[in-house]
Amino acid sequence: MKKRILVLGCTGSIGSQTLDIARKMSGSFEVCGISAGKNEEKVKELCREFNCKGTVFSKDGIEGLEKLIKESKADIAVNGIAGAAGLKPSALVLENGIDLALANKETVVMAWNLVKETALKNGARIIPVDSEHSAIFNLVQKIGSKNISEIIITASGGPFRNLSDEELKTVSIEDALKHPTWSMGPKITIDSASLANKGLEVIEACRLFDFPPEKVSVVVHPQSLIHSLVRTKDGMLYAQISNPDMRHPIFGALVWPELSENYLEKFDLASCKEMTFSAPRFDSFPLLKTAFSCAKKGASYTIAFNAANEIAVQAFLEKKCAFTDIAKIVINTLELDWGTQPVSIEEIFSIDKKVRLEAERQLALLSGGIR
Repeated sequence: MKKRILVLGCTGSIGSQTLDIARKMSGSFEVCGISAGKNEEKVKELCREFNCKGTVFSKDGIEGLEKLIKESKADIAVNGIAGAAGLKPSALVLENGIDLALANKETVVMAWNLVKETALKNGARIIPVDSEHSAIFNLVQKIGSKNISEIIITASGGPFRNLSDEELKTVSIEDALKHPTWSMGPKITIDSASLANKGLEVIEACRLFDFPPEKVSVVVHPQSLIHSLVRTKDGMLYAQISNPDMRHPIFGALVWPELSENYLEKFDLASCKEMTFSAPRFDSFPLLKTAFSCAKKGASYTIAFNAANEIAVQAFLEKKCAFTDIAKIVINTLELDWGTQPVSIEEIFSIDKKVRLEAERQLALLSGGIR
């Protein structure tokens, strides 16, 4: 029997690659619904191709998305929506008892306790799709969390890993969008350049796998072949290795808990020229250190980290601030007290709104910067 897949964020990087898998493995998967934030024509075209229903969030709103999720009768939903906008769709999927293949970091960073409770209540499972967390998920499944003493998340280091602090002050948007390994959307690509993305992944790993921040570390691995590692209590390291292709973790989530044959290119160890590793430059890329601090503080600090970063990255993309100002805006915003523990999705978005207003204020204070 074919597995029915609902694809949220169908025109983005994750959504497009999910549909590519569905095309090439039509005997195993059936697309039963799609959504996008805009681009109605593309959604209509994909609905015709896959003979399914679709919705456009900017036109149909949350009600349209809720109707699509309820009527899809999906076995699993892939959430590839970028940013905080992906939180409510994740909650709706889980409320309907549908398994969630999750590529939206913000769902975990902003509201893990609430979405975890919703999943348990409705008998749904959350399967991570980020390559790093997919790797950890599989290693934990095989080894057992009780046998693991440390989680090690790999980072490509982004396009600026070898630049001096002085050079970082004048990098352009075009430079920041040239990721050396992965092809992603603009926001996550900028986050990769600043290591904010790795910071979000640290928070995510702590929550998904119930590990304290002091038992999570990051190592720079430019080739992006090892997607993450775990260290067992006896000191041994175990890694998951594959080509840097997001279709691997997407496929893994779609078929979990099975291991299935597929069309994806297998990694050839003999052809590998090198694998290199180094420690992150915490002082040059301070958002990684800041994320560890937010993970320790908990409460609404992780919400604040995410929201302030979204404002700062958008400002950089609009040439309203320098690349190095992204970290300044986030860190200055976090100086306020974000110690409230939200108890509902509505309260989370209320806090998120307050953070964004403060981040905008911090941006205005940097008005003497690049314009």
